[in-house]
Amino acid sequence: VCASRCQKFLISRVGEDWIFLILLGLLMALVSWVMDYAIAFCQEAQKWMYGGLDSNLLLQYIAWISYPVVLITFSAGFTQILAPQAVGSGIPEMKTILRGVVLKEYLTFKTFVAKVIGLTCALGSGMPLGKEGPFVHVASLCAALLSKFMAAVFGGIYKNELRNTEMLSAACAVGVGCCFAAPIGGVLFSIEVTSTFFAVRNYWRGFFAATFSAFIFRVLAVWNQEEETITALFKTRFRLDFPFDLQELPAFAILGIACGFGGALFVYLNRLIVECMRKQKTINKFLLRKRLVYPALVTLLISTLTFPPGFGQFMAGQLTQHESLVALFDNRTWCRQGVAEEFDYISHHHAWKHPQVNVFITLILFTVMKFWMSAVATTMPVPCGAFMPVFLIGAAFGRLVGEIMAAMFPDGIHAAGSVYPIVPGGYAVVGAAALSGAVTHTVSTAVIVFELTGQISHILPVMIAVILANAVAQALQPSLYDSIIRIKKLPYLPELGMGHHEKYNIRVEDIMVRDVRYITLNSSYRDLQEMLMTGQLKTLALVESRDSMILLGSIERLQLQSLLSFQLSRQRRLEYLRELAQDNGTHDHLPSLTSDSTPSSPCTHTHLNSSTNSSARQAVRFLVSTQQSLEVPVSSLMQITEWEEQQLDEPVDFKNCKIDPAPFQLVEQTSLHKTHTIFSLLGLDHAYVTSMGRLVGVVSLKELRKAIEGSVTVTGVKVRPPLASFRDSGNTTNVSEVTELHKLCIRHRGLSLPREPNPPNSPPAGLHKECQV
Repeated sequence: VCASRCQKFLISRVGEDWIFLILLGLLMALVSWVMDYAIAFCQEAQKWMYGGLDSNLLLQYIAWISYPVVLITFSAGFTQILAPQAVGSGIPEMKTILRGVVLKEYLTFKTFVAKVIGLTCALGSGMPLGKEGPFVHVASLCAALLSKFMAAVFGGIYKNELRNTEMLSAACAVGVGCCFAAPIGGVLFSIEVTSTFFAVRNYWRGFFAATFSAFIFRVLAVWNQEEETITALFKTRFRLDFPFDLQELPAFAILGIACGFGGALFVYLNRLIVECMRKQKTINKFLLRKRLVYPALVTLLISTLTFPPGFGQFMAGQLTQHESLVALFDNRTWCRQGVAEEFDYISHHHAWKHPQVNVFITLILFTVMKFWMSAVATTMPVPCGAFMPVFLIGAAFGRLVGEIMAAMFPDGIHAAGSVYPIVPGGYAVVGAAALSGAVTHTVSTAVIVFELTGQISHILPVMIAVILANAVAQALQPSLYDSIIRIKKLPYLPELGMGHHEKYNIRVEDIMVRDVRYITLNSSYRDLQEMLMTGQLKTLALVESRDSMILLGSIERLQLQSLLSFQLSRQRRLEYLRELAQDNGTHDHLPSLTSDSTPSSPCTHTHLNSSTNSSARQAVRFLVSTQQSLEVPVSSLMQITEWEEQQLDEPVDFKNCKIDPAPFQLVEQTSLHKTHTIFSLLGLDHAYVTSMGRLVGVVSLKELRKAIEGSVTVTGVKVRPPLASFRDSGNTTNVSEVTELHKLCIRHRGLSLPREPNPPNSPPAGLHKECQV
């Protein structure tokens, strides 16, 4: 007894969220550390090959370009063969999944393997690609697979769909936290990029898992003797007594505004490259047939330009992203060589100094070249992100501004009798946070740079620059993730954005589809058949009649298929044939009604071909199981056909059908802003529009998305100018509307939906909500 109680206690404790989050954080820390180790090994191998061939320039060039081409080609091919869903960042897909949309194969083990191996090879090639975005997807994959494992072992709450969604939300924070060792910024960043509305009850889960994962990630670095103790990933040594002067704040503000324009340009350029390739049909067909050609050509071009003895000598081409960031965050003023004694010398400065070109030209070339290279590289069909390349570009641009400020004020800032030199590294930190925030439309990048650098001395200029960059970028372009959602046409609702006040005056009646497909209580099975054949809607509205159009509820397509399938089922055909045989006095051998052919419930028959051709129509009419053929005389076939026609003309019996009696409804005067909020909060994909209980239209994600994007000229949609719906908000319901409403209540008081009998004292089931008020 004691042993069984201990076992139950252990299982109940192991099944709690704490254990799940610890396992998730531990697993992601291990994956991140192993990937970083493999990436560093690949990059060192390239440098070893390049350095070992210093006697022959041609062989050096071949080694420099062939190594990344092979890795990128392998990454693209491996991902395409194993799981094409692993291509790209993964944040747009997770943003869509967390909204409630099911994307097939995006959270499977195959996708996990393809994402990890493909991302390791892509980053190991040295291309300007990022790790942060894909790691959000990797963490979500780990959470999904871990949930399946725990459900198989412990069952219970791990089989709950809502809980799995909460774990995915926490996993997104873990992905960022263990990537940058920034748990606080990771949680905030994941909320900003994946959630429109965030449940506060998930807050502690994200913080706990991200903190544990970041801790293990840095402990592994200490264990591998990469670090002496747990420190920031890109530790800076800015002075704390006087980090910046107030006179520098205008320069920080200008830097933030410039980064806002740069972020919008990056998103536009990235989308323009993809759209141009898709519009060129010849190029598009060629790339679809030869999927490895495009990534190989892009890698060849970028590797050629970064070849150190060639053009790469003017843009620090031999440095990795990590080495470049360490140099850019340095306190040293490169143009003056003045450095305080307490600052240690940081290596890799030689890459930024050229005997024929000054440091300003090097930084300009580095910023411009990396800008378009990153925009092009992120379009390759490999697992990759864009956060780290953009972060690096922003740091380089900030460093450029800092060096300009140091040249303009060579004697530094005089304050309280002391001279404080300009710190260009502080400008690099501000630029990195501002540009990455502008591209992703987030403010949490400010917190991420504080955790990355280990210092909070520049909190005021960082926040000013990030907010200004966001204000500029959001007014010009969508975020990079929303742009990818538009390119991939994922079913996600865009944000309303800032500065679009005219959209607050658009009402539902301006954008709704008035040609609604519906069925009535008097509909025949033939009407049902035509409805299923001519449309692909997942849900159909059920109204009382064509005249009244009173909305009674909605029925799923599978339920309607079940009704039609049962009406023409094998069981009912055999019963008819037996009756026919008995009337004719014959004793034909008919198949017996076995358990395999007898449907247990009409709702279990959901196999229905819904194509529009004639074969599909015959498949609907002759829904006889092919497991056992019916050997009937030819003369009986005509009688069976007549029987089928009679069955199709009968009214539909909704008694055995599941009906949603309260589908979500809007009124015509509902504003676009309120509709957007409701759709985002509840995860709706459509809502019916009613007027005093009458069905007058329907609004789906498609119409709402087009209205938000400013293009409401859709077929079947009533389009009016944005201000045409502007009405006095103080309008009240007049007497005629109230009278009409009471008439409807009285006329339909006895109406009831086809459902189980109600208790004697309960109100009629078909009575509309408004009539019960």
